[in-house]
Amino acid sequence: MVKMVSHRELIALIVQQLNKFNPENQSLEDFLNETAMMLQTLNVTEEKFVLDTLAGCTEYKSMLDVVVNAFYVQDGRYCPISERNLYMVICYLATFQLEEIGLQHFSRIVKSLDTAKMQQFLRFFFNDLYLNTWIKDEWSHIYDSVYVKENLIDPLLRWQPKVQQLIEKLTDKLSNRSSTVKTSRVTQPKEFNLTVPKPRAIPPPSPAPLPVLPKRQPVPPSIYKPPKERKQLEEIKTKNIQKAKDLLLEANTNQFRCATIKPEKRENIHDSMESKPVFKAQKIQSKIDNIPIKLNTAAILREGALYQRKLEEELKRVENLQQGAGDSSEFLEWQKQMRGKDVEDQLAEIECRRLQGKLSYEEAVLAHQNVIQENKKKADLLREEKAELMHLYAEKRLQEQKEMKELVEQVMEGHKNVKQVKEKIQEYKQQIVQQVCEETGELLRQALEEQEEKNRKRYELIQQIRAIESTPSIRHKFVDLTETGGHGLFGEMSVVELRERLALLKEAQKAAEEEKRDQIIHEKQAKEQLILDKLDQISQFRAELGRAAAFKQEEKKKSQPVERPMKDERILNLQKKIVERTMERKKQEGLLKISPQKTRIVSSKDSFQRNHWKELEESRERQFRMLQHGFMDREAVQKRELIAAARTGAKSCILRSDLK
Repeated sequence: MVKMVSHRELIALIVQQLNKFNPENQSLEDFLNETAMMLQTLNVTEEKFVLDTLAGCTEYKSMLDVVVNAFYVQDGRYCPISERNLYMVICYLATFQLEEIGLQHFSRIVKSLDTAKMQQFLRFFFNDLYLNTWIKDEWSHIYDSVYVKENLIDPLLRWQPKVQQLIEKLTDKLSNRSSTVKTSRVTQPKEFNLTVPKPRAIPPPSPAPLPVLPKRQPVPPSIYKPPKERKQLEEIKTKNIQKAKDLLLEANTNQFRCATIKPEKRENIHDSMESKPVFKAQKIQSKIDNIPIKLNTAAILREGALYQRKLEEELKRVENLQQGAGDSSEFLEWQKQMRGKDVEDQLAEIECRRLQGKLSYEEAVLAHQNVIQENKKKADLLREEKAELMHLYAEKRLQEQKEMKELVEQVMEGHKNVKQVKEKIQEYKQQIVQQVCEETGELLRQALEEQEEKNRKRYELIQQIRAIESTPSIRHKFVDLTETGGHGLFGEMSVVELRERLALLKEAQKAAEEEKRDQIIHEKQAKEQLILDKLDQISQFRAELGRAAAFKQEEKKKSQPVERPMKDERILNLQKKIVERTMERKKQEGLLKISPQKTRIVSSKDSFQRNHWKELEESRERQFRMLQHGFMDREAVQKRELIAAARTGAKSCILRSDLK
């Protein structure tokens, strides 16, 4: 029975089917077939509308997702995601079916749905700015831009004024609905009617007691006196100043006597020092230990090989000199010419490579231009093929729709013969069950027979094993060492023969060891003899080299000119340091502005100073002689000098000259 369905129910049915469809688990044809089976209660027009809408929404899903996703991002942020397919259906109808169904039918569909949602979505979708900008660009990524502009955007822009009127009607409807909403009455609160209390008399306040102030203490007299610490600090300060003045006066009066020598006395001391003979140090004559160094075997062989190699090189050099050396000028000239030729070849090769690179660049440019032309031709061919494929696809779509209608009619006719088919299937199943029962009975019987046969064979085998175990066996075996095992092998022998052969092998091994030991002894003796020969050879070479070195040394001494003795560098350094110290001292004297006071020098003191210097020089001479002749070591000499200095009251002089 065919019944009429409202637009709201049709849209709800389409949305419900879209929610069920899963392209990964079900193909589009099966989905449409199932939907057609479910829509048998509808008339042909409504069924066609539902099927076309479902097919279009699934086919153009990528285009519709662009608009719906943007709507949810901008205007539909608070819309539930479960109504996504509803907006996809409205978008599909407005884009592809508006020309076919007409604006009046489209308006009825929109008005049958929720007014606020439709007004919000249509206002977003039919926006001139959106259609001409990002919607057009996004759809151009999916389909050709020319196709999008001519078949999708331009029709929407043509219908935009009329759809705008529909949007205004929906807006008016929303405003009227909001104005007709009844306002609830607000409860007004009222005050309680309470009895006003009578005023009471307030008693006068009692007077507060006056506070009793504590007795003030008098000001201590120490406030008006200076502190003791300051007085103590001033006393300490004055004492320190006086002490510093005393020390300065004592230092100025008691200066060192060596710094206050008169000029005439200074000249006398200098003359007396120059008149004495100058002390000259001599080198310590010590014996040079010429102890021979014991060489090991490796050192002897290494030194012998070195001398042997030198000898061979010398012999080879002499032989070459005897044979005469050839002139290498021709070879050098030829080598120079060949090198010049190689350089010219390299330059030519470089030039060739440069030209080849330039040529390859030009060829690459030409090839690039050819590729661009070929790509243009291919693009034209692809466009033509695409147009042809679109035409074929449209024809195929029409053919599929016709086949679908025929299939639906066949299915309707097939429903009439369902009972007969069910009876036939029931009979067929009963036959199958009988056959299966018979086969299972036969299989069970065969299994029982096989199990009985296995048990019988197992019982017989057990009886045989028990009979074998019951027979007695000989466990002891007598062994004859002179007999063979009897295994039939080629190298088979008895134990006695094996022992004899082992004894023979031990004797042979012992003889081999003795022979090896004798050989090692002979090799060791030969090696020792070789080392002795090498030592003799090395001693001869050393003697010859020593004589040659002595001869060269004598010639060098004869040819070496007599050089003037140079002044020691250490003396120069010391003089330089002395000059620096005097300059520093003068500088400090200028800064301090302290002039040394002149003191008298008595003749007795002058003689004491000369004696003091004389004793110092004698002690140094004595110390050097002791060291030179090796009578005592350095520490004993220093101790002796310290004792002498303690007796005379002079400072000991420690010898620090480098002995070479």
